[in-house]
Amino acid sequence: MSDIRLTSYAHGGGCACKIPPGELEDAVRDLTGQAGDGVLVGLDSGDDAAAVLVRDDLAVLSTADFFTPVVDDAYDWGRIAAANALSDVYAMGGRPVVAINLVGWPREKLPLELMTEVLRGGLAVAAEAGCPVIGGHSIDDPEPKYGMAVTGVADPNRLLRNDSAESGLPLTLTKPIGVGLLNNRHKRTGEVFTEAVATMTQLNRDAAEAALAAGARAATDVTGFGLLGHLHKMCRASGVGAVIDRAAVPVVDGALAALRDGFVSGGTRRNLDWVRPHLVAGPGVSEDDLLLLADAQTSGGLLVVGEIPGYPVIGETVVGSGIEVR
Repeated sequence: MSDIRLTSYAHGGGCACKIPPGELEDAVRDLTGQAGDGVLVGLDSGDDAAAVLVRDDLAVLSTADFFTPVVDDAYDWGRIAAANALSDVYAMGGRPVVAINLVGWPREKLPLELMTEVLRGGLAVAAEAGCPVIGGHSIDDPEPKYGMAVTGVADPNRLLRNDSAESGLPLTLTKPIGVGLLNNRHKRTGEVFTEAVATMTQLNRDAAEAALAAGARAATDVTGFGLLGHLHKMCRASGVGAVIDRAAVPVVDGALAALRDGFVSGGTRRNLDWVRPHLVAGPGVSEDDLLLLADAQTSGGLLVVGEIPGYPVIGETVVGSGIEVR
């Protein structure tokens, strides 16, 4: 089974295979506006998970995330997909309490033993998070897909939201970007990038706890729409603008070389096209700089409005609208 290249069975990899943000927003535009019945966070602000009030001191969070193989190693793919799904709960300031598996598998093309390895990887990361994985749902699918539906809990008065950013505050990023470039290179060449895998399998639990301890009110995780796309969504929902210092943004080792060599995914280019009307590039900011900032991440870090000790500040929120890259 070690000779099987999982990424060759998928048209795209990881969160880069998401439906483009502009198309997705058009598709769900008429589904927003659900309120009442304890809904604290719905579809309107583009948050990472739904939040429903079940008690004055308790909100239940619900989310789901799955994608095609981002790496060829089945166990690592499972770990990455689980960390990515759990991240939506952490990005809301919550704690995951139970998950179920979501699996699509080409059973006539790939052995079920390989699917077991994917599930083992997911279980390992969920165990690290203290989140039991109980059952799930599977279908016979032409492309392999894996992820989780996750239920979490949070203090309703301490939710991290897309629409709670205020101007004049630092922007903190808790993981380096660039894994999309390395994943694309891996898919096309077979090269393995251990630091990218380590970044993608790292839970956002500690970062979320640090954000809450620092009094943060607004955050999101950086995944398929890239740093620029997720920042744009948060700024738009909150009615603020942002300035990014491109030199301060951490980048995973090898990503700049992959960018130089042209391993840019179609999803990344679509991200930049979507954000470009709301973007101002300062003197010296190149197209490659913008492509890096739009790189479609898989299981990326948290983008937090506020300074979080131990993590790099990459810019600030400002009065106005749009994003300036300096």
